[in-house]
Amino acid sequence: MSKRGYISRYMLIIKKLQSNPYSTFEEIRGYIFHKLEYMQMMDDNLVMGVSIRTFQRDIREIRNMFGIDITYCRSQKGYYILQTEMENMNFQRMMEAFDIFNSLNLAKDLQPYIHLEKRRAYGTENIFGLLHAIRIRNRIAFTYHKFWDESTGKRITDPYALKEFKNRWYLIARDTGDGRVKSFALDRLSELEFTGDIFDYPKGFDIEEKYRHFFGIISPFNQKPEKVVLSFEPLQGRYIKSQPLHHSQNILKDTDKELRIQLNICITYDFIQELLSHGDRVRVVEPAGLVSEIRKVYINTLNSYPS
Repeated sequence: MSKRGYISRYMLIIKKLQSNPYSTFEEIRGYIFHKLEYMQMMDDNLVMGVSIRTFQRDIREIRNMFGIDITYCRSQKGYYILQTEMENMNFQRMMEAFDIFNSLNLAKDLQPYIHLEKRRAYGTENIFGLLHAIRIRNRIAFTYHKFWDESTGKRITDPYALKEFKNRWYLIARDTGDGRVKSFALDRLSELEFTGDIFDYPKGFDIEEKYRHFFGIISPFNQKPEKVVLSFEPLQGRYIKSQPLHHSQNILKDTDKELRIQLNICITYDFIQELLSHGDRVRVVEPAGLVSEIRKVYINTLNSYPS
C-alpha cells in the first residue's frame, strides 16, 4: 500500500471516531470497508485488510504522526479520541485541510469548476522552526520589516506562541529590547536564527487569556474591556449569528427589523476596522466614544470625495 493509502486509512479511523465516539473495532472496520471505493481512488493498488493487530498499529501511527490519542473505554466498550479543547481545534483544522486536499487532488479534471483565491499566507515556511523554538524555550533572532515606517531591524525575542488572524500568522514573543510581549507578522519576518540561549517561559502566560477581550492581533497594554452594543440589519444579523464577532457575543434582540448584540471587548484598531467592513449594515449603539469614532471616520471618508 502507498503512503497515501495508509494515511487515508488513518483519516477514516479518525473520521469514524469523530462522528461516532466509542465505536467498536468491528464498527470501525466496517466503516473502512464501506469507504474502500473512496480510498481506491487515491490508491488503485490498494489491498484492504484490517485485523485487530493492524488496527492497534494504526492507533500508534496516528499518535506519532498527528498527535491524536485514540483509547479504549471499557465502560462504553468502544474506542474514542482523547483530546483537550485546543487539541480539538488543531484536529478540526487538520481534518478540514485533509478533506480539501483530497477533494482537489481527486478533481484535477474538474479545474474549470473550482476557483481558488490567488493569494496565500506568506511566512509559513518558518512555522516549524518557530514551533520548535517555542517548545524547547530557545531564544531567537530575526530581521523584521515594519509596514508603517518601512524600517527594518534585528529583533531578539523569547517566542511564546503562534496566533492566526484573517489568513495571517503571527509570532507572540517577548522583545528582549524593551521587555514587552508583542506580535510579529510572519510575512514580515526573515533570516530566522536560533541563538542557543534558553529562556524561562513566564509562569501563568496563557495566549487564550491574553486575547480574551480583544478582536484580532492587537492587545494594548492594560486596556480594559467595555460593553459594546451593536445593531445589525436582519439579513446581516443572520451572518453574525452563524459566525459571532467575539466569544462574548450575547443577543439582546432578534426581530424581523434588527439583531442587537452585546460584546464585552476592548476597542482596538482591529475591532474598529471590522465594524467599518460591515458598512451601513451595522450601527453602534454604545459606548458613546465608539459612536463618535465611527462617525468621525465616515465624515472624513465623505470629505475625501469632492462633491
